[in-house]
Parts: sequence; C-alpha cells; structure tokens
Amino acid sequence: MEYGLEVLIAISRFWTQRVTLSPTKRMYMILGVTGPNEYENNVSNNWYTNYFARWCLQYTLETISWVKRVANEQFAELSQRIGFDENFEVIRWTDIIKNMYLPEDVTYDIILQQDGYLDKDLSTVQDIPADQRPINQHWSWDRILRSCYIKQADVVQGLYVFEQDFDSETITRNFNFYEARCVHESSLSPCIHSVVASKIGNVDKAYELYVRTARLDLDDYNKEAHEGLHITSMAGTWLAIVQGFAGLRWNQYGLSLNPHIPKHWKEFSFKLIYKGALLTITVSSSTVNILLESGFVPSISVCNQTYSLQAGVELSIPIDK
Repeated sequence: MEYGLEVLIAISRFWTQRVTLSPTKRMYMILGVTGPNEYENNVSNNWYTNYFARWCLQYTLETISWVKRVANEQFAELSQRIGFDENFEVIRWTDIIKNMYLPEDVTYDIILQQDGYLDKDLSTVQDIPADQRPINQHWSWDRILRSCYIKQADVVQGLYVFEQDFDSETITRNFNFYEARCVHESSLSPCIHSVVASKIGNVDKAYELYVRTARLDLDDYNKEAHEGLHITSMAGTWLAIVQGFAGLRWNQYGLSLNPHIPKHWKEFSFKLIYKGALLTITVSSSTVNILLESGFVPSISVCNQTYSLQAGVELSIPIDK
C-alpha cells in the first residue's frame, strides 16, 4: 500500500517504452533481449520475456483496480505525485496486453523460445560428444550462439511460473522438445525442469534432474566447483522435492499436494511454515501423512480432495499413484 503500486506503475511504464509496435504484424514486440537462456544474446521476442511483460501490465491494472476500491484517496495522491494519467496509460497498457506478440510454431505445436529458433540445427543434447561438455568450456562463443542448445530453463521456466495458464498436454509437448536441447549448464536449471517433469507425471526424468541438482557440485557436472558452491542448486534440491515430488502448490485458496514418489525411495518428509503455521508432511508410495504441529490451517487439498486439519492431529491419506 505504501510503495508497491508505485513500483508496479514504474515497471509498466518501462515495458511500455520497451515494446515496439510492428508495422507489418500490428503487434507489440520486444526486440534485442537476452531471455533466461544465456546462450542466446540480442534476440527478438523471447517468449518468456514477452509473456512476463504482458503479465506485469495485467497485474498492475488489477492492482490499480483493487487499490481504488480500498484506498481511493491514497491512489489519487499517488497519481498526482507521480503524474499518472489513468485514462491514457491504462488504455495504452490494455492495448499492449491484447496485442503482445507471443511466438509459437504450428508445425511442432510448441511455444517458440524466440523468433528464428527453429532456423537452427535442431540437434539434441545426446548429439554432443561427452568430451565437449560443458560446451562453454570447449566451444567458441559464436558456435554456441549458432547452436540450438539452451543453457538453462527458458520456455520451461515460463511454464513453471505460469503453469496455471496451460493444460498438461501443452506443458508436456514443450517440456519434451526443450528438455532434449537443454544442457543445464547453469545451477538454476535442472531443478526447474525437475519440478515440471513431476508436474506432467514423468517421475523418472524428474528424479534424474533432481540428482543432477543435488549433486551438481559433488560430482562437478559443469567443471566449475573450484570457483565456489552453487547455493541456487542447493535451494533447488529442496524445490525439486517439495514442489516437484510432493507437488506442493499454494494460492488464494490455500495449500494443495499432488505427490509422486520416485521408485528409488520408500518415503520422504519435510517441514513447512505456511502463514505462521508449522506442518510436517510425509509422502510414501501409498499414503500422505500431514501433521499440523502449530498454528491454524483450516484445510489442505490432496490429489484434488479437500481435507480438514486440526492442530496436533496427524492426518493419513491413502493415495493411488
């Protein structure tokens, strides 16, 4: 209420001056960017960037509407202080939202990482000789830029963040296409792919990527552990278990679980603090046990069924996976 809306308006103003209206397509484009994949520089219309920019504009509009309802006087003061022209700027943002260009390909039926991606030689990671990995230590930069290989989650990162916007079939198609071309030469990457693999039910692939996340420095996958440890990958190990195998999600409706346990494991357990409440969650191949140790959480959804929680009482839920 104090600074958040001001920040959102500033971000939306940035995106407004960053987009370009294509005179041929009559759609808004974002040119000359580097998306999450750092093996691509100065590309046009990175899908993740365009999608996130559109979301930022939409979220700002939704927040303005909410603030006007609950604190209209403060909104008026803010508008005057920062020179916010609601009539002009809201119309402009709405037009960009409606007409943002999001690259896709009908032949492969996939989201395009960026314009021109399919003009590359679409080899897979399996085609790279083992003695040439990681490629950033063996290939020239121009060779990397010309290749289709992806350093870290890009389209898949977007599907992770905005999974609620896409059906399972769309996520699966895009995951399979881009996972085959992602070299995961960033500590940020395999944990995200692991979570998405769990989401689509590919538990074997999720486990493979979990192991890569957990042992990134121990096995020195990217031949750079001597430069320092990757805390991002350590956090990603937790993420791959909790959001991936446990399928934990949270939104305005509360907590939900949709667990998948790797065949190598008998069970796993973790603790979670949610709105000040402490929960212990244990997942096996046949049950999910949930103990609300302290605080108040009225209910939790497990495999699309809602269960009430009571402090100090362990809930045991059978699952069929």
